[in-house]
Amino acid sequence: MFDLSVVHIILVLICALLIGVAKTGLPTLGILVVAVMASIFPARDSIGIVLPMLITADVIAVTYYRRNVNWKTLFRLVPWVLGGLFLGFIVLFFVEASRPIEIMLGGIILLMIGIQLSRERWGASWAENIPQSTWFAAGMGTLAGFTTMIGNAAGPVMAIFLLAIALPKQEFIGTGAWFFISVNLIKVPMYAILGLITPASLTFNLWLAPVILLGTYLGIKCLPLIPQRTFNIAVLVLAVFGGVRLLVG
Repeated sequence: MFDLSVVHIILVLICALLIGVAKTGLPTLGILVVAVMASIFPARDSIGIVLPMLITADVIAVTYYRRNVNWKTLFRLVPWVLGGLFLGFIVLFFVEASRPIEIMLGGIILLMIGIQLSRERWGASWAENIPQSTWFAAGMGTLAGFTTMIGNAAGPVMAIFLLAIALPKQEFIGTGAWFFISVNLIKVPMYAILGLITPASLTFNLWLAPVILLGTYLGIKCLPLIPQRTFNIAVLVLAVFGGVRLLVG
């Protein structure tokens, strides 16, 4: 199916475990998976391999956190996210090289983190009204749709958005879970059209399902043990890593 070394097999299993943890416990861990999987498989192929893995964990996340959802926030993002998905599909259809896009996205993510930190640490008055503005929802929604389409890389974008509107951690996870299962299911036929999801890749995903489910269990058990402030800091740190990872390649 895939000609992988023992080291690569171990890394893939770790990625499967981290996907489960990310979806039910610490969201921005997903950017680590994106980076590692893109180093094991060709970058373009890796996004088709990772997508069904994400959906497997999404199902558990929306089931467990089904009562912790901010629907108003989700509906606020819908039109912008759909636009971003369409733009990402066009890019994947016509463009093979994604490096310039990754640099742009990394810069935007780090800018959003800077705004969030300035609000939290110094109470910057100029940034106080940003999370509630229409343009912020439009920009972040479009960016989230675009980044999830071209690389399953919307984790840091959504993390910054959900932190900016100050959702508590359970609601953060639940709202993110419903967002991602929705957009990920929309992406399936698009990826199939692009040849990124194949019978071989789906068979490979099936073998990894038990490890992903183990990861979701660990995430569910760990989240209540993490204080809200520690959760926020961990999300920001991993989002910084994701932004830098996109910048440096």
